[in-house]
Amino acid sequence: MHRSSSAAAIPKPFPSTGRLPPVPPAPIVLAYGIGVDSTALLIELHARGEAPDLVLTGDPSVEKPETYEYQKLISAWLQARGIRYETVRYVPRRFKHWPPYYDLLSNVLTNATLPSISLGRHSCSLKWKIAPQDAFLKAWEPAKAAWARGQKVVRLIGYDASPADTRRYTHAATIADDRFECRYPLREWGWDRAACIARIEAADLPVPPKSSCFICGAMKPDEVRALPSWCLRLIILVEARAAPRLRTVEGLWRRSTRSRPGRMTDFIRREALLPASEIEAIVAEAPADLIRFQDAAALIPLAERPAMTDWLERFNAGLGRGA
Repeated sequence: MHRSSSAAAIPKPFPSTGRLPPVPPAPIVLAYGIGVDSTALLIELHARGEAPDLVLTGDPSVEKPETYEYQKLISAWLQARGIRYETVRYVPRRFKHWPPYYDLLSNVLTNATLPSISLGRHSCSLKWKIAPQDAFLKAWEPAKAAWARGQKVVRLIGYDASPADTRRYTHAATIADDRFECRYPLREWGWDRAACIARIEAADLPVPPKSSCFICGAMKPDEVRALPSWCLRLIILVEARAAPRLRTVEGLWRRSTRSRPGRMTDFIRREALLPASEIEAIVAEAPADLIRFQDAAALIPLAERPAMTDWLERFNAGLGRGA
């Protein structure tokens, strides 16, 4: 993989020699999702002596717990190799409802809704992962300098050569951007998911878990079974809070099928992943308590209003988040 060096602006020659100064290469940024593909891509780029100038993760703050544990490991790996790593988060500027929220979980609870995928849309990644990365890069000096030279910032995407990622790539390749040149090295190398796993294992690193928000409608039943109790309680809370406003879907899994119900709450109850009494207590009490908190927050001066995280801390403490 070679760095782009095209520039629209014409450099001025050195006064003493009359020769043109070299054009700096465009900066390279790896969009790191903490999953198998992007981890294998990162490892292989470093091994080839082509480490990116920046590794960037957009964090919605509701990834599965094991993903955050893996992020700690890979962050230390990057630091030991002198590769800059940044985690960025979306910061809303306007709020439809109060109190203010600063992560996806607080967003859906504040607005009494579900993540967009459960409503038939796919805007979560755009809002909570891609947008904060773009915002960071707009202020990143190497990117600003490249754009001033007429260059595009090179963005590396971890789509592999499997059929599923081929469909994602086919769609992404149709989107033009005057600021970024997207590249897909795994596809250039012909690597599928198995090759990515083998590359991670060859580097003596553990294979990362599947990256996913634990309130995502794309979660599989086995993934829900593997969640800790405190995540299950929050799933129940999200569905209970949104329930009065749902018209076209049943819950996070949208609609019931032969293999699973539309509501993750029903699955958690059926599988006895939490005591039935605890499930019923959350459904009966938590949404009403949250509404009272929101109503009280609306009466407090703007600069002093509590955030949704304040109520969530109380909710988690009352139900024993440590379990």
